[in-house]
Amino acid sequence: MTTLVLLSGWGIDARIWRSLAPYWPVDVVVRTPDWPGYGERAHDILPTTLPALAGKMRDDLPCDAVWVGWSLGGLLAGALLSHLPPPRGLVLVGTGPRFCSEDGVRPDELAIFRRAFDRDPHTTWQHFLRWQLQGEPAARIAHRRLLDLQGRNPSASSQTLATGLDQLARLDLSDVLATLPCPIHRLAGERDKLMGSAARQAADRLLTDSGHCPMLSRPDALANHLVELAREIDLDHIGQDQSVS
Repeated sequence: MTTLVLLSGWGIDARIWRSLAPYWPVDVVVRTPDWPGYGERAHDILPTTLPALAGKMRDDLPCDAVWVGWSLGGLLAGALLSHLPPPRGLVLVGTGPRFCSEDGVRPDELAIFRRAFDRDPHTTWQHFLRWQLQGEPAARIAHRRLLDLQGRNPSASSQTLATGLDQLARLDLSDVLATLPCPIHRLAGERDKLMGSAARQAADRLLTDSGHCPMLSRPDALANHLVELAREIDLDHIGQDQSVS
């Protein structure tokens, strides 16, 4: 049995993964925990430090599973590898070494976004929902699907969202990707406007006809890729166990 733990990104709670539900094989167990401060854990506060976040997520991120982190969720999952027992593997979806890059979302663009968020969190959050969909083949349809799943108000508080923006600005997985504390695979939409071209080209797999939110535009293809990658990771893990014994 293969276990996947799916982790959502900035401003989005675990309901985003519901569109993949029809496409999971019967032998795959899927868990979709919310980050602190989101969804069913909206009463909690997203910690500002990684050790504190690791303490809150320890039970949700078992080492016998494959973690799947999307966007900020990928950055956080990669950063938590230094604070939790590493999983069987990690799959980064729409996640480069850093959120900002000169050929993607530039640091000055994120700084402008953060200033706008400080002035009007709700309107800026709504703008972000549309912004991240700009690479999808049918952005309006994807936006309606997103609103159907998430509603018109964020489940997270402004404080939690502000902490997430700070994490987007400063988290850097360059060392993690260089040292590989566990198998790490990268999956990107070929039209993801939030990733730079270098980060997309470095991905192990490209999803055609999709942008930053393939769970909305191509849920069947995304589920298939995640299952294939998880099974590759499981097979490698079994092979390592047999070689040791």
